[in-house]
Amino acid sequence: MASLEDLPVTTLKGVGNALAGTLARLGITSLQDLLFHLPHRYEDRTRVIPMGSLRLGDTGVVEGTVMRADMVMGRRRSLQVTLRDDSGFLVMRFFHFSAAQKNQLTEGVRVRCYGEVRPGRAGFEFYHPEYQVNPPAMPPPGEATLTPVYPLTEGIQQPRVRSLCRQALGYLKRYPIPDWLPPSLLADYQLPDITSAVALVHAPPADAPVHLLMEGRHPAQQRLVMEELLAHQLSLLLVRQQIQQRQALPLLPGGDLTERFLDQLPFSLTPAQARVVADIRQDLSQPLPMLRLVQGDVGSGKTVVAALAALQAIGAGAQVALMAPTEILAEQHYQNFRQWLEPLGLEMVWLSGKVKGKARTEALGRLAEGKARLIIGTHALFQGDVLFERLGLVIIDEQHRFGVHQRLALRDKGAEGQRAPHQLIMTATPIPRTLAMSAYADLDTSVIDELPPGRKPIETIVIQDSRRDEVIERVRKACQSGRQAYWVCTLIEESEALQCQAAEVTAESLQERLPELRVGLVHGRLKAADKAAVMDRFKEGELDLLVATTVIEVGVDVPNASLIIVENPERLGLAQLHQLRGRVGRGEQASFCVLMYQAPLSQNGRARLQALRDSQDGFVIAEKDLEIRGPGEVLGTRQTGMMQFRLADFERDRDWIESVRTMAPSVMKDTRATEALVRRWLGERVRYGDV
Repeated sequence: MASLEDLPVTTLKGVGNALAGTLARLGITSLQDLLFHLPHRYEDRTRVIPMGSLRLGDTGVVEGTVMRADMVMGRRRSLQVTLRDDSGFLVMRFFHFSAAQKNQLTEGVRVRCYGEVRPGRAGFEFYHPEYQVNPPAMPPPGEATLTPVYPLTEGIQQPRVRSLCRQALGYLKRYPIPDWLPPSLLADYQLPDITSAVALVHAPPADAPVHLLMEGRHPAQQRLVMEELLAHQLSLLLVRQQIQQRQALPLLPGGDLTERFLDQLPFSLTPAQARVVADIRQDLSQPLPMLRLVQGDVGSGKTVVAALAALQAIGAGAQVALMAPTEILAEQHYQNFRQWLEPLGLEMVWLSGKVKGKARTEALGRLAEGKARLIIGTHALFQGDVLFERLGLVIIDEQHRFGVHQRLALRDKGAEGQRAPHQLIMTATPIPRTLAMSAYADLDTSVIDELPPGRKPIETIVIQDSRRDEVIERVRKACQSGRQAYWVCTLIEESEALQCQAAEVTAESLQERLPELRVGLVHGRLKAADKAAVMDRFKEGELDLLVATTVIEVGVDVPNASLIIVENPERLGLAQLHQLRGRVGRGEQASFCVLMYQAPLSQNGRARLQALRDSQDGFVIAEKDLEIRGPGEVLGTRQTGMMQFRLADFERDRDWIESVRTMAPSVMKDTRATEALVRRWLGERVRYGDV
């Protein structure tokens, strides 16, 4: 029997090929897709508001008579329609309009419209409101319903989507939506069946509790939220299952590499590091691919943990690939690992997009022959000509900068072509627990939750840009006393060119103001070799002050740097600010982070800077960041493909996450249900498992 999934959108009246193409851009090709294109909010159009009682920023319905309609030739040509009711008047303004529209809105015509009140030349205005000419009577108060608002794409307007969804709802009696969840589960949580939930969310009845719908807490919405979160969880578990269907090389600890490495370290592992190393040792010994995420706050010693994992793999006769998202971070790893592993007689190679010609050919040859046991680089490691003799372990730093696709692309480079390499994912961006449970459901998680002894807390100072002279003096004093400092420039513009230009101007001006100091500059447009040369000079103490863009966010380790100034911190996320702050406090001396903001601060900006001032704990800061900015931004744009929910909201619905995690394994036992749920909610995006 046919289902809604089998009925194309062209089944509906008025949907030809052109409109079907527009809907496809929203991921809508079938009637089921359309019904799961859910309203993300509602508008209350159930009563007419007198024009005289409107305030700036109000949204609502007004109704009145057209007093006049004029073409206004300002900076942009517009159609200005003045409406009047018994209490006052209001202007509807259209910058895009047709002759037919102008002829329709003539003096004396009755109009009902919905919009947001904005200030205008002629008083309060609605820009491009939805309107009806000679509207029917408003339904009685007990029969009026909320109006759904849908996500749109170019080429389709709200009224059209509403009308299509109303048509599609008419098919539900003949084609109910299959309910893939066990009735007992729905009964436990007192949730409605899927067909009733979808019908109510698109067309709430007049007696539905308005406040619950407006907040997204109505049982019908929560039924859909739970299923959406479950579908995301299942999709990641499918990725895990797919990877683990392939065998891995069991990398049993052997030889004395680990002991020799630990003997040469000038410090002992913290108990947290030792615990995570034991987790990894156990995973690597299995014939199933390890899939482990290691989270650790800034300075918690993740790199040492990664080195111990690499040595276990190399000791067992396998090769290791370590991949980082930026040249600076990859270069930093390369220097650290070289310092640690070369004394143990291990050969390694470096590969980035900038390594070309003979150097590249040579590096690839040593890797393919198995002479190089470790390769470190950027996303250049994904390329087809990078071949391994026996790849057993892939270490990926700052995973959220790469997509799931890219992480999976390395699995086919495993030993003997058939075996998947073990994967160790590291991040210094602590991920809130709720988010980790959802976004990384395909990974086991270990947390390095303590800092090495001797790390002093960093004092964070929030100061207005108008006190710049005081801040410059502070830099002078710090550097004259033998310390070093960072000055980080951030710009709101996305353009890297503008950011680099700002950093250049700042470096010049600071050099003028501080002629006795040696000032260096690092930004994203410098060649890798030039960047590395400046960083080395700073590290060696040949520069006092390093002016940089946020390229120094991760991986830069200079123990003598005790002061960091961040300009315009209100433009960065909390996690990024916490990372930048972590560039100091790596030595014995007291360290300071100065956040120099531009007034006025938004409420959000104030909350972010206060959170940073109040806490040194990356996990506390990450929770606050999630609360303020939402999951897409916290994870970083590359990851958000998985996090663009239709209805679920991480803050509001976080209580579901634990329940969904518990119910997912039992739902996974029903392959048909699992595939149907993932297809329903993620559509084509589920294919990220098939890289």
